[in-house]
Amino acid sequence: MGKIEASRHIVREIFGKRARHRIASDRIKGKRAVISQLTGAIVRALLIAVLVATPSLLLPGSNPDTVQIVSLFALFGGLLTFIEYSSNYPSLIEFRDAPPFNRVRYVSLFLTVFLLSAIFRGQTDPTTFTRFVEATGSVIGQAIDFPYSPVRLVVMVLPEETNIANLMLVRTIAGLSYLISLVGLAVFVILLRLQGWPSHNKPFNVWVNLPTFDPSAGGDVVGRLNRDARLNIALGFLLPFLSPAIFKAASSVFNPITLDSPQAIVWTMAAWAFLPSSLFMRGIAMGRIASMIAQKRAQSCALAEQNGLQPA
Repeated sequence: MGKIEASRHIVREIFGKRARHRIASDRIKGKRAVISQLTGAIVRALLIAVLVATPSLLLPGSNPDTVQIVSLFALFGGLLTFIEYSSNYPSLIEFRDAPPFNRVRYVSLFLTVFLLSAIFRGQTDPTTFTRFVEATGSVIGQAIDFPYSPVRLVVMVLPEETNIANLMLVRTIAGLSYLISLVGLAVFVILLRLQGWPSHNKPFNVWVNLPTFDPSAGGDVVGRLNRDARLNIALGFLLPFLSPAIFKAASSVFNPITLDSPQAIVWTMAAWAFLPSSLFMRGIAMGRIASMIAQKRAQSCALAEQNGLQPA
């Protein structure tokens, strides 16, 4: 009996040690996951703050009041991003756990803001880099400036008394920003095909990545996702053509943005090019998710039929 009790004690001790090791390992992994999540949230918050502050940092002669307002917006954007990515529950930002959707959008917007700010800086403090960016944008603007193109519509919005130099400058920044948006969209489509986005061989949580989409609102989820995808793609196609007309109509009521306010021009042109591209990406992404859900349903029905069950 003593030997049996000793054997039981040894077995309990061995399995107890294994359980304690497993619990300790799980705790270490949990702490590492929390640290990684907080680190990622801090990095993303800093990147958003840098994006918001880039025009104010690059453009000379910024008004002190403007600098304070930009600093406030940068702080607010960074804080909102940190809260969103440090939380386990979603609120506003879509596809936060499905890279590289937001990464491609951020890089596209940052390049647009940075290069447009560099062009305006080159008007007063020219360097080799600013001259190169302006020359590249001028070539692109001339290539895209054909009748009824988005760049031509932007140029037509300017007042009739605008001189040739300012017209060429607007065409340059419009062509460059529009090209960056198209390149960002192409990069996203290529990555989507190469990486099999959004699954990446791991489960995709629709609630976390689409917090504003309510799957229980009524109707088939796949049909609603496809409808929203088509709507976003249509808006992305029409917005570059409609926004100049809307801006022209609004300028008769509000004070129009002039070239004397380069920061406003930078953000206006960046939004004009980025929003349609972002809507295109969102539409493509939602269509991809709808296709993924439909495939999962088909696989479940096929498996149920193999097991002799009636699919629901």
